[in-house]
Amino acid sequence: LHDTFVTLAEVLEARGGPLLEEEVWSLLLGTAESLVDNNMCNIISPSSLLLSATGTLAFKNCGLSDDVSTFTAPEMLQGRASSTKPMLVYSLGMTLYWSVDFQLPQNQPVQLSDHLNNLLLSMCEDQAHRRVTLNTILEACESQHKATILPSPTKVIRQLVEEVFHESVSLDIYLQYVPVRKLFSFFSAGHCVCVRI
Repeated sequence: LHDTFVTLAEVLEARGGPLLEEEVWSLLLGTAESLVDNNMCNIISPSSLLLSATGTLAFKNCGLSDDVSTFTAPEMLQGRASSTKPMLVYSLGMTLYWSVDFQLPQNQPVQLSDHLNNLLLSMCEDQAHRRVTLNTILEACESQHKATILPSPTKVIRQLVEEVFHESVSLDIYLQYVPVRKLFSFFSAGHCVCVRI
């Protein structure tokens, strides 16, 4: 399991619901720490943010062809990108906002504190110069972790990855005991959970 990665999208699909606020704070801290010294990619999306069973993060390169326009900074879409860091801040903000809104009914508001909501919104500013910086994000996350004694990013990432494997194992066990006729209806009803291990 130690070399196994799952995407943030797979975590949310296995869960069938959004991330909790403390999970967002921890992922935000872990991701900002990873990005502050590295320009590993230009776009972060739910399918390019990789979580490992050991509690680390990685990033899969994705191009504009990967249907990531929702998570792509406006200046990159318009072909006038000048600095990578503000683009990463934008796509990380959009990715985390997507993860707290995942499969919520349209009439149900996102469950976030004003502090986290405002931070994510400031990451998603259309104009790059108005976006919060990675260092400001780090400071906000560190003070939040101290103030509320949140779990470490490593612990949260491990737990999120375990959810995917637990869901996968549950499905495998179920499939071992389902007769063939029922198996067909199980898949045709659209209940198959696809997990890459």
